[in-house]
Amino acid sequence: MSSKVEKSDGEWQKELDPLQYNVLRKHGTERAFTSPLNDEKRAGTFRCAGCGEPLFDSNTKYESGSGWPSFWAPKDGAVETTTDRSHFMTRTEVHCAKCGGHLGHVFPDGPQPTGERYCMNGAALKFEEKK
Repeated sequence: MSSKVEKSDGEWQKELDPLQYNVLRKHGTERAFTSPLNDEKRAGTFRCAGCGEPLFDSNTKYESGSGWPSFWAPKDGAVETTTDRSHFMTRTEVHCAKCGGHLGHVFPDGPQPTGERYCMNGAALKFEEKK
């Protein structure tokens, strides 16, 4: 991973569309089944919509039925996690390791080989097709 990205709130607001800004910078969540990336099946890389850092390979994506793009593992060192105690529950929040943008949450109910479900907001991701 390259060096950390640090920008002011105003800079993020100028660079991101309103939904991306709400998800990545304000810890928002898009409505389930609204992201076209939920149905993305091509080979490629899912990158952070904030800074472009590669986060997930398409070969780790699977259909979880949750309504959000789901993966069983991120790229090495691409994400960091924190404890999220909002909404009267405790969850593990997932952030981009490079820019700190909120991506979604990880749950222990995914497929093997990891048993994890990285449930990501499509608005926090950009897809780059493998050429």
